[in-house]
Amino acid sequence: MQQAQKMQEQMQKQQAELANKQIEGQAGAGIVKVIMNGKNQLQKLSIDYAMLDGDMEMMEDLIIAAFNDAQNKIAQEQQGSMADMMGGLDLPPGFKMPF
Repeated sequence: MQQAQKMQEQMQKQQAELANKQIEGQAGAGIVKVIMNGKNQLQKLSIDYAMLDGDMEMMEDLIIAAFNDAQNKIAQEQQGSMADMMGGLDLPPGFKMPF
């Protein structure tokens, strides 16, 4: 019982730390950059308009790609945090957590 409570506290701490992290996603060799927090909330968008030559369709694609890049990095951070936390547990192979 005590181990479960300790694990829950550790999970809450890691979630809070991740929520406060700022993760950068990029596309087009840095033409578009986004900053997101660990809650998947967009914090900043930066576009180098000089490199786009008015191509709005390209800009839209780059914004989407940068956003997806940041989300993938956040997911990797979350998986890494969970792996670190679960590393000390002796779980059976193939066991999946309910979240």
